[in-house]
Amino acid sequence: MFKCSQGLHPGAEGWSPCPIFPLLSAPNLPILANSNQYLSAMLKEITLIALFATISLSLFSQRLTMELTFTAENNGDYVQLDSINVMNLTQGGDTTLYYPDTVLFIYFVGIPEPSKNLSGFQVFQNYPNPVADRTTVSLYIPEKDKVSILVTDILGRMIVQSERVLNQGTHSFRFTPGNGNLFFFTARWRGNGSSIKILQTEPNTGGTSSLEYLGDEDPSLQLKTMQAIQSFSFTPGDELLYIGFANGLESGMLDAPQESTTYTFQFATNLPCLGTPTVEYEGQVYNTIQIFSQCWLKENLNVGTMIMGNQNQLNNGIIEKYCYNNDTSKCNIYGGLYQWREMMQYTTQQGARGICPPGWHIPTDEEWKVLEGAVDSQYGIGDPEWDHYYEYRGYDAGMNLKTTSGWNENGNGADLFGFSGVPGGYHGHLGYFYNVGDIGKWWTSTESDDGNAWYRGLYYDKPEVSRYTSHKGWGLSVRCVRDDAN
Repeated sequence: MFKCSQGLHPGAEGWSPCPIFPLLSAPNLPILANSNQYLSAMLKEITLIALFATISLSLFSQRLTMELTFTAENNGDYVQLDSINVMNLTQGGDTTLYYPDTVLFIYFVGIPEPSKNLSGFQVFQNYPNPVADRTTVSLYIPEKDKVSILVTDILGRMIVQSERVLNQGTHSFRFTPGNGNLFFFTARWRGNGSSIKILQTEPNTGGTSSLEYLGDEDPSLQLKTMQAIQSFSFTPGDELLYIGFANGLESGMLDAPQESTTYTFQFATNLPCLGTPTVEYEGQVYNTIQIFSQCWLKENLNVGTMIMGNQNQLNNGIIEKYCYNNDTSKCNIYGGLYQWREMMQYTTQQGARGICPPGWHIPTDEEWKVLEGAVDSQYGIGDPEWDHYYEYRGYDAGMNLKTTSGWNENGNGADLFGFSGVPGGYHGHLGYFYNVGDIGKWWTSTESDDGNAWYRGLYYDKPEVSRYTSHKGWGLSVRCVRDDAN
């Protein structure tokens, strides 16, 4: 992978230039505050880069940068995020953004690899970006020396020029853009240059551009944050887990982004899904429940024609279900029981709609993990606890997902988030029914191997949740989660 600084000049030592942006540098230029020769050369350099960038972007369709932007709300009211953790579930690794930096810039060309040198002179991407009013730019200085800063517009015209001696460490500036949509912020230290692009959403017509020095920061904290972001490995299509933190709460989302995307975390919970309080499907009405950024059906799915427990469900164009003990009234209480292939409608694609209503799908193993982390009081979203493959996991997620009545031996739950997990038992692949009132088991759409798939289990005598595999011929309960609930 090639990586460049978050602009057009990959000036930090050890960084390779991006293929479509040539490295145009003038290492022998003197750094003089009033040098017309130096200023003219810098303006020429920036103009050439801006012109080449404009031409290159129209000629090359390969995306070198992906911008993931995050915001949050609670039932329509804005929520200020404290931080966002981004975890790559495909390749491993994670990075964290801290407010007010809520935009993650991911650089990729081919197979990603981490930067080999993160200690050189460098300008970090501004935040917020795009800019509505003003923005903060930070840069790292390896050793005390003179630093020259030049801000130009898309035509190469000088907007702001500044020069000062800075100590070793990370320093921040506040830039207020004037009229224009695109600016280039370029800094030079000992002949090394580093640049970023600054985008403005609405030009400040008649406004004056300014650059204000804010001071230095803790270099170890800033470098740690930037190192994590810049070494974050990513290939388009990787599954990412986003965890938003605000006011002591956390909300999680999953996606496999292919392009720049804006995500909105939802912090509302234990109420009908926003905009979709009920779903009418195949003659039945299902309630919905919002659990942070996930929207679930509140009841088990009960769709299809009942067949006897000694028969297999077949790919015959008819949705078939089992009712516990071949009793149709049990389907009205607990929903139907489905073999995995019937539920999936004979595809193996994770997250398939299967037998769910339009706009809904069979939850994946990872989506169940998000749910578990959202409702457990001790282990949060993304905690390694949820990856374990054994019978019981978590602390009280099971207690918080179970209904407050209907479980044997007073094994009822707290149902704190309205999921209303019921003890519907299950159908064994030899045709028998087991454990109604004691156990509830729900399929995921994720295979563990050709003959088995992952499921979740709630138990009358356990506060945890099990993550285990089952033969695809077993009949388990089914819940659906809404597509693109974020």
